[in-house]
Amino acid sequence: MFRVRVHKIESIRDLDGNLGKRIELIEDRQIPHFVLRPQTEEAKVVQDVMQALQQQFPMFPARTEVALPKIILFLIEQECESLGIEFDVNQVYEIVLENQSLKFMKTA
Repeated sequence: MFRVRVHKIESIRDLDGNLGKRIELIEDRQIPHFVLRPQTEEAKVVQDVMQALQQQFPMFPARTEVALPKIILFLIEQECESLGIEFDVNQVYEIVLENQSLKFMKTA
C-alpha cells in the first residue's frame, strides 16, 4: 500500500477523438526537514545571507519539490464514470496493489 496525491488533471482526446482526462498521481510521503546548525561564525553568516536571498528573490528557491509521477491515468469520460472516482487536484488516495488490480481509497 502507498499514498498518492492528484498532482495534475488535463483534458485530452484519445486517437478516436473521445474526450477524456490525463490524471497525474505523485507519491505522497513526508520528507523529514532537518535544520543544520552551522559550526562556525562564518558558516552562520553564509546561512543567514542565503536565507535572506531566498526570501527576497524567487530565483533562489528556499525548497524545491520534485514531483515525479507515480501513476499517470489516461481515461476517456466513460472510463472515468465506470471507475467511480471523482479525481480532484491535491486529493490524497491510498492505493493497494493486490491480485493484479489497483484499489483506490480516498483518505480523510
